[in-house]
Amino acid sequence: MAERRRIDARGAFCPGPLMELIAALKLVSVGDEIEVLSSDKGSAKDIPEWVNKVHHDMVGVTQESDCWRIVVRKAK
Repeated sequence: MAERRRIDARGAFCPGPLMELIAALKLVSVGDEIEVLSSDKGSAKDIPEWVNKVHHDMVGVTQESDCWRIVVRKAK
């Protein structure tokens, strides 16, 4: 069964949230999801671009009151 891990990167600036995501992807299994919370608007653009480049799956990007919620599924 797939699991979801959350990274709270609010308050960190690029490339911090992306670097935390990269590190976390090394520790989870294929099919698992990682949810990144980021207050840095750039993460909403940079993370999906990186995810597509390395062929993982973007589950979604949503903006909530004070942060972006970015969900990625490990594909390989």
